[in-house]
Amino acid sequence: MIQSQNAQIDAGNTPRLRDMFRDYELDGAFDEMFLAPGKARPHFNELFQQLKSIEAETLGHRQSAVEKSFMDQGITFTVYGDEGSIERIFPTDCLPRIIPAKEWEQIEAGLTQRLQAINLFLSDVYHEEKIILDGIVPRELIYNNKHYRREMRGVRVPHDVYVNVCGSDLIRDADGQYRILEDNLRVPSGASYMLVNREIIRRSFPAMYRNYNVRGVEHYGRELLNMLKSLTPLSGDDPTIVLLTPGVYNSAYFEHAFLAQQMGVPLVEGRDLVTHDNKVYMRTTDGLTRVDVIYRRVDDDFIDPVIFRRDSMLGVPGLMNAYRAGNIAIANALGTGVADDKALYAYLPRIIKYYLDEEPILQNVETYLCREDKGLQYTLDRLEDLVVKAVGESGGYGMLIGPHASKSEIEAFRSAIKAEPANYIAQPTLNFSRGPCIVENGVEARHVDLRPFLLHGENARLIPGGLTRVALRRGSLVVNSSQGGGSKDTWVLDE
Repeated sequence: MIQSQNAQIDAGNTPRLRDMFRDYELDGAFDEMFLAPGKARPHFNELFQQLKSIEAETLGHRQSAVEKSFMDQGITFTVYGDEGSIERIFPTDCLPRIIPAKEWEQIEAGLTQRLQAINLFLSDVYHEEKIILDGIVPRELIYNNKHYRREMRGVRVPHDVYVNVCGSDLIRDADGQYRILEDNLRVPSGASYMLVNREIIRRSFPAMYRNYNVRGVEHYGRELLNMLKSLTPLSGDDPTIVLLTPGVYNSAYFEHAFLAQQMGVPLVEGRDLVTHDNKVYMRTTDGLTRVDVIYRRVDDDFIDPVIFRRDSMLGVPGLMNAYRAGNIAIANALGTGVADDKALYAYLPRIIKYYLDEEPILQNVETYLCREDKGLQYTLDRLEDLVVKAVGESGGYGMLIGPHASKSEIEAFRSAIKAEPANYIAQPTLNFSRGPCIVENGVEARHVDLRPFLLHGENARLIPGGLTRVALRRGSLVVNSSQGGGSKDTWVLDE
């Protein structure tokens, strides 16, 4: 049964369905599948009806087949821990998340608006600094940010677009409203899992996939390649593009290799590239080949050991000079991290208003800045109820979820916040939306978020899908794969 304030689901008197959904709970969270106990949302109704006709054992076999397919294809990621690194398959639930066309229109408009403002902000910060001079964003919030790159001062980038691949994370609140949880603007990951999820889940539910009229994501590699081509600093129809990876030991190496294959471009490491006369070349068996565009999956700190970290073995000596000279395009541009800092996140509504004179289409989650006295006191008084995040961390690290934390964890964070308040923000503990997931004994609700991928060269293009991330552990709010999360295929419906 599905429990909702002591209500039970009317499962159409189907014993196997009651058994399959016996632990499915509806509470204060927005449920992606159900309007009410036993009543599916219109766009989920066909999936619900099909689940009525499937034996729980059959559904389990389909889930096992998905996991086996991931293992057979080597679709993995690496988790780093105290005892070294562990390579794991990427956990994927075979029940899709379904988004109607009207909802997607709002997401597309909101993300496009947001990225337009972010790119205007980055251009301003590294050139005129009008937003700082006008007092909209504090100067120290920029200059003290560890991702601010003074080396980017005065550097012009193609189309004035700093963020070419954006992967902002969205959640739905208790009212079903989409909200931006955070922006990922440096080297956002996950697009490869969006693509492999689609291929595998489409095979698991072929008839239903056809009936739902799902918009395709298979063209992502082509769209990414065309966007990168538009960045080339040289005239010509056939620029040389490479994907720069840190190497096989990086947690996202599968994605790097997959996307390079999808685009048909070389996958290179720093040692494969060399600079000469402020130009970048790739070593090949036929000699040196000039490179025009680098899709980099290496963080700023490691990309050029001459300018940034001297101990880096991952980057290309002299790359920054070639970049400043305008002889190479890099996506995403260096220095974009200043805009996806979690403290700056709180200023995004003001940034959108400043540059576009518009109200945000997609709202932020309410955020308290510990760098401000009022926000600091509010956070310290309510640590047990809030989510606290270190501003420069990602992947679920440097985070406290107050309601699920022990007293010792709370006190440790209290000390850390007092020692360095500017390094932390706090947000309400959101009971964000949940969707159906296959578990050992049937189907249960699990919290989900959404990472769509927005490409921006000459124009912006949102891929109609994305990576729905899932908190696989019951009650967990952490969707990051490195912290035990998984994913779903995301079906955006056509009109």
